[in-house]
Amino acid sequence: MEDGVNEQPELGGTSDEKRQGGNRRSGRRFDKHRRQKNRNSNEINAEGAENQTESEENSLADLSENAAQTDRQRGNRPDRRERRDRSDRPDRGERSFRGERQDRSSKPSITVVIPLLNEEESLPELVSRLTPVLETESAGRYEVLFIDDGSTDGSWEILRTLHRRNGRIHANRFRRNYGKSAALAVGFAQAKNDIVITMDADLQDDPLEIPNLVAKINEGYDLVSGWKKRRKDPLEKRLPSKFFNYVTSVVSGIKLHDFNCGLKAYRRDVIKTVQVYGEMHRYIPALAYWEGFRITELPVTHHARKFGSSKFGFSRYFKGFLDLLTVVFTTRFIKRPLHLFGTLGSLFTITGFCIDLYLSIEWWLKETSLTNRPLMLMGIAFIIVGVQLISIGLIGEMIVKNSLSHAEYSVKERL
Repeated sequence: MEDGVNEQPELGGTSDEKRQGGNRRSGRRFDKHRRQKNRNSNEINAEGAENQTESEENSLADLSENAAQTDRQRGNRPDRRERRDRSDRPDRGERSFRGERQDRSSKPSITVVIPLLNEEESLPELVSRLTPVLETESAGRYEVLFIDDGSTDGSWEILRTLHRRNGRIHANRFRRNYGKSAALAVGFAQAKNDIVITMDADLQDDPLEIPNLVAKINEGYDLVSGWKKRRKDPLEKRLPSKFFNYVTSVVSGIKLHDFNCGLKAYRRDVIKTVQVYGEMHRYIPALAYWEGFRITELPVTHHARKFGSSKFGFSRYFKGFLDLLTVVFTTRFIKRPLHLFGTLGSLFTITGFCIDLYLSIEWWLKETSLTNRPLMLMGIAFIIVGVQLISIGLIGEMIVKNSLSHAEYSVKERL
């Protein structure tokens, strides 16, 4: 029976098959669960990364806002490191150079004009005493102009040597002797610095007085004239000089004790305005005063002549008075000649008329005869001279009127 009986397979399969099927199903479920877990983990990580990024961005934004607020509170000032590391801040050397440059700009530039005639022995010593003073007083901005007025000794060769040693020393040489005024005129024309100093080359003027003259100029004066209060010259030169200075002071109206002192200081405007010719160098203060410049004087040291002798004789005083008349006329009456000639002509005319009137009354009273009175002829001559002087004044006025288009006036400043 057992062999004939048909065994029916179980519907559920054997236990091994069931176990294997269960394992496969469990594995599939596990894989599915793991994949789901991985997906959840990735989503969580991505969300965390987004949150972290957003958090960092928010932190950066907060930091930027705080920094901007801090800058606004500080007024956008750089921090200490930036202020310390600024490249445009000058170092000590540059600050020292700027200070030196400001010191140089605070001191005026100076030109010294020195006329000379046969002073070869004095020139080396003069330059050795002069240049240190100029270096200090002008901070190196100076020039020295020597004008050789036709010297016949070795002065020009000495000047050549001095020029080679110091490029700030210059010289001009005349073909013949033209006079001190011509030498000063050439020096004034070439001077280009703020203050001009004139002095003689005979070592009687002391270069150590230059700082005092410049200080006086800085007080507001335009011309400072030296006064040789203790003059180291012979008596025969001092007495005529005092008389000359007194007359010049009275006529010009300027209260100076020494018009002819060679040591003077000028502003550049003065030398470019005043015209020096003939023997007018003695009256430069008067010429400047009548042009409206401020004039003063300063006592200066005067030394005795060390080498050579004076180049001026007694004739300079006679010529000086004639030049004084020229100065008075050309400055006070050059634009109004009738005031001078008309005044003199009127005096002559009135005097002659009074003389003739007196004689005419005597003749009318039959107390005298006009043929016996030469005073009558003098009165007539006075009237004629007076009329001529008035006529000259009128002619001068017509000339001035026709030349008004070329009139020159000293203008201090323009805006």
